This record gives sequence, C-alpha cells and structure tokens, in this order.
Amino acid sequence: MPDSLFPESLKKLGLHRWIDLALHFPLRYENESQVWSIDQVSPGQFAQIQVQVVSARIVFRPRRTLLVEVSDKTGTAVLRFLHFKDAQKNAYVPGHKIRVLGESRRSLAGLEFIHPRTRSGWLSLDQLGQQPLLPVYPTTAGVSQLMLRRAIARALVSALPSEWLPHKILAAHRLMPLDQAMRLIHQPPADAESTGVMRQLMDREGPAWDRIRFDELLAQQVAMRRARGLRETERAAPLGADRLASQIIAGLRFQLTAAQRRTWTEISRDLQGTTPMQRLLQGDVGSGKTVIAALAAAQAIGSGLQVAVMAPTEILAEQLFEKFCEWFGPFHVDVGLLKSGLGAKQRRELLMSISTGGLPIVVGTHALIQKGVTFSNLGLVVVDEQHRFGVGQRLALRSPVDGRMPHLLSMSATPIPRSLAMTYLADLDVSILDERPPNRQPITTKLMASARRDELVEKLTDFIAHGGQAYWVCPVIESDAEEPLQAIETAEAWLAPIFQEQLVVLHGRMGAEEKRLAMQDFSQGRRRLMLSTTVIEVGVDVPRATLMVIEHSERFGLAQLHQLRGRIGRGAGQSTCILLFDEPLSDVAKERLKTLYETDDGFEVARRDLAIRGPGEVLGLRQSGIPTLRYSDLQLHAAWVEQAIEFGAKWVDRQAGQASESGGVSIEALDALVDRWAFDKKDVLASG
Repeated sequence: MPDSLFPESLKKLGLHRWIDLALHFPLRYENESQVWSIDQVSPGQFAQIQVQVVSARIVFRPRRTLLVEVSDKTGTAVLRFLHFKDAQKNAYVPGHKIRVLGESRRSLAGLEFIHPRTRSGWLSLDQLGQQPLLPVYPTTAGVSQLMLRRAIARALVSALPSEWLPHKILAAHRLMPLDQAMRLIHQPPADAESTGVMRQLMDREGPAWDRIRFDELLAQQVAMRRARGLRETERAAPLGADRLASQIIAGLRFQLTAAQRRTWTEISRDLQGTTPMQRLLQGDVGSGKTVIAALAAAQAIGSGLQVAVMAPTEILAEQLFEKFCEWFGPFHVDVGLLKSGLGAKQRRELLMSISTGGLPIVVGTHALIQKGVTFSNLGLVVVDEQHRFGVGQRLALRSPVDGRMPHLLSMSATPIPRSLAMTYLADLDVSILDERPPNRQPITTKLMASARRDELVEKLTDFIAHGGQAYWVCPVIESDAEEPLQAIETAEAWLAPIFQEQLVVLHGRMGAEEKRLAMQDFSQGRRRLMLSTTVIEVGVDVPRATLMVIEHSERFGLAQLHQLRGRIGRGAGQSTCILLFDEPLSDVAKERLKTLYETDDGFEVARRDLAIRGPGEVLGLRQSGIPTLRYSDLQLHAAWVEQAIEFGAKWVDRQAGQASESGGVSIEALDALVDRWAFDKKDVLASG
C-alpha cells in the first residue's frame, strides 16, 4: 500500500507513511512470560494471572457493568467490564480456566482489573517462556493496539531502513546497526527480561535507544544546517557602517558593557554583508538589548533604508518608542508608533509616511503586519520577545523588496541554554549579552506564605512612606468561585483604603489611553504602588521601583517569574522580590520557587527551566515552526547531542563543496535521513 493510501485513523496519530510506523515506538511492554499469584499482585501493577472463573454477573448500579469473579489458590479478584455485549458474559463459565492480563487496582471489593485482556486456558512454564513480549504503543480513539501491532509489523518488513552509516563509524562510536536497533525496540526477544535488555528498553536506554537518538539528533542538525545554507543564497542590501551609530553611543548617559560592545560588533559586521542577517540577540532582563537594537537601526538609517521594530504588547511598543525617540531625537530622525486605537486620520498619515519612505523608524505591535502597511525600502526588521510571535507573524515583515530580503534581528529576554541553541537554533547566529550593566546589584528574592499577607502590607506601607516604589502582581483580574485566586478587583478593594492616591491599577482590559496614563503616573513617580497583572512582564522599565510582590507565585512558570522579577533591579539601588505562595506546594512548584530563591542569573534559571519543562515549552515550539525532538533529551543525552552537532557540521560543510560523499556518507543517505524523521526543510527555514 503506498503512503498516499494510508488509513485516516493512523493519520490521527501523525502516522502518514510506513516509515512513520516504523519510528512509532512502544511506551511499554506486556510480559506474558511470567505469571503472578493473586496475593503477589500489588495495586497499579501490570500483571498476568492464571485463574478459574467463579461467577459472572451483570449489575446495573451505578452503571451497567459485567463483573467476573476469579480465583486461584491464594485469593480472589474481580474483572470489571464497562463496555461489553451480553454474549460476553456467556464466555465466563464457572470453573473455566483463563489467563488475565491487565493493570490491577484496589477497590472496596478487593483486587480488581478493569477491562483486562483474557485468554482461554492455562500455559505450562515451558509454554510461558516462549511467549513474546507485546509492545504497547501510543494510540488514540479508534486505533486499537492490535491494529497498530499489525501495521507496524508490516512496516518492519516493507519500510525498515537499511544501514546508511559506514562500518568504521559504527565501530568507532559503538553504534548498533539501525535495523537491529529498530527491531529490538519493537520486538524484544523472549529472554529480554532475564538478560536485562527489558529494563533498558523500558527506561529508554541502552544501545538500541542510543542509535535512535543519534539518528534523530543528526537528522535535525543536517536539516537546520541545510536551511542555513539555503538562507545564505538570499540577498540583502549591505548596510555600511555609519557615523550615526557612533554618535548615538557618544550621546548615551552610560557606557556600553563589554558584552554589548562585543554583540554590537557581531551585528554591525552582519549588517554590512549581502547575505540577510538572521541573528538572535539573547540576554537576561535588563542586560541592555534595546540599545543594541537602536544601534542596528542607526546603521540601516545611515544606509538610507527603513527599520521596523515589532513588539508583542502595546506597553512594550510604547516603551521602545520612547527609548528610540530619546536616542534618535537629537539627530532629527523621526520615529513612528503604529498600534491599534489610532484615529483614522492619524493612521492614514502614518501609513502614507511609511509607504513613501518618509518615516525612517516604525515601532509597533502586530499592527505592523496588518493589511495596508507597506514599507518603501525596508532594510532591517527587529522583533522583540520573538518567541511570543508565531512563524507567520515573524516572517510577514520580511517580504523581499526588489529581490532583496531585509536583515532580521530577533531579541529574547529568556536566555536559551547552550544545548538548545546548538540544536534548535543551528540555522541562526546567536549573540549573547551575559554581563550586567555596571552598578546593578543582584535582586534579593524572598519566599513568604500567603497567610502573612497582612504583615507584608504593614512593611510595604512603611516602604512607600519613605519614598519607595513597588509592584504588586496578581494572576487574574476577577475572582473565580471555582478557583479562588487573589484577583486585581479583590486586592484593589483591600489596598486602596490603605494606600489611597499612591495606588495605580494596570491590567489588560483597560483601554490603551488608560494604560498609558497609569504607566506614566507610575514611571514619573506620581504613584508609588502599581497593582497589576502580568501585563508588566515585558517592556516596563522604572529604575526607581525596587520592590515586587507576586501573588500565587506557585501558579507561574519559572521563566515568567524571572521575567516579572526583572522589572525591578533596573537601577543602582538594592531590589527585593517577594514570592507569596499557597500551601501545600507541588514538587514542581517547590523546584521553581527554590530556583528563584537561589539565583537571579537568567542563564542558570534557563538551564533549570529546561530540566523542568523540556525544550518544547522553553522555546515555545508550538509557535516557532522548529521541528521537535521525539526521543531525545538535550540534558540527559548531552553526549549524543555533541556528536550529532560534530557530524552535522562536518558532513553538511563537506557537501557544501558539492562532494558526492562526506566521510563515507553519501548526500543521498543524508537526504533519506532527514526525510525519514520528517524534518521538513521549509519548516526549519521558517523557524527563524
């Protein structure tokens, strides 16, 4: 059967080809070679028992159920069937010998199995020893294990890939041949339990899984590096180094850090090339990414081209707009702000200036990629908090003009661990700001139970009375009876009588003008306490604010807590973040709060976040378009990651010279590898 005629039921599992079936590996195995007596079975254990039927009856409360009582010499158990036909009851004749396979549980009636598999007759020890280990696959409604097993068995005959690595590489790196590895995982031998192979397979460790991970990681590397090669065939306008950037540096009220100077050198060099820059600038909150973006904009403007700066929220867009106006104003460079809520005339005039090239810099939200926005000569696109945009949104601004692509600078305040950058971002250039601006002190983080909230307010009153400014962050705007959390409306009713005119409220349901005025009152010091939701997570820069309180901190993710905390500590004074939490805490919540308590280093936070959440969540892969890994863990399997990176670089670079083979590996073999794992080149290319 060709792939084009693949059953729709299997496509629901993401299985569209025979090779997809061959790479659809088991979650676990059912062992029919071992029999347990009823008194040996623990609740939650998957077990096989050989028993006699005692009785079979249908009950109707609380719902229609078939109950089969069975026994052996050591005790009794109940088989419970919720979905059955009446004729099924007749198969369980008292005294009949059956084998039962399933997961046990403890109920009021004692040990029971819900919807177990049953087979007629008992087997001798010799016969049991010959029973195969049955794989149990990930599945969905309408796709039975039997259907999957049959389809996968067929795939192992018709679509099992042949070995593509030279023998010398297999031997040097102790890699199991690919076909042997795949067969072992799908069809472990009967003696796998006694030889220890079963434990390796269940733990997804050992030679077979090492080989699968090597292929998966290498396929990703090859795809990403080829995508980079395709990008390098595109053309961009070279943006020559211009004195405007130097003038802006000279006019700053602070000195650039060594990390900022290094990253600016990397970016400036890229902009001068004819290959479109595609660089990610990552750095911790407050590390100074915005000024680097402004310098890149200056280089583009000095070359007579326009710059588009896209931010995910209006608050962040307005903050960027204000910064760019401050830096470019003295040099008579106009900066525009495009956002929702503009009047018809104002919007029309702004769009006209953009389309005619009269506006050199345009800062905006998603409004920049809406219908009617046309740039005359766009040379540089800056995307702040890039992981908050989908692939299509990030690429919408990068339409070629006269056959030339604009340069792209993405920025992220969520540092990405080295292992992620080297695998998922292999087609990007990455610049890292790993240095705090001078005079910045580490943020002190304290943990406090929510029961001490009143005590905290007393201290906050004294703090504000002595001129301090603080944030108080709540997770929701309105309270919910089903999930009572400290909401903005509740906190405002409680805090307003205490702080009166010192309190200002900010949340996402407020109008744009309301939010702007609230932010202005706080940033200019007219209000001392800002009560807000996570709308302040990015883009808010008030150096005088040195205290933050976060309600229900156990409900937030680690990266989000770190981002929120990054709103303070932006001046020279000592800053403190207080994480209020409700008890009891889950193990994951404890780990998150422990991390925040122990460090304010964004790269260490990112490393621990990777360990807790995995790369998919850390990078926001659902939006990114980056092909995800199915069987590899970048932390647990770091050695294989390094090897895949090494081989990927070596083989793809050699092929760039159009050699028919790379170290004994043919171009055709690498093509097949990438296709086998469905790392589509177009999707990878879109990931930037």
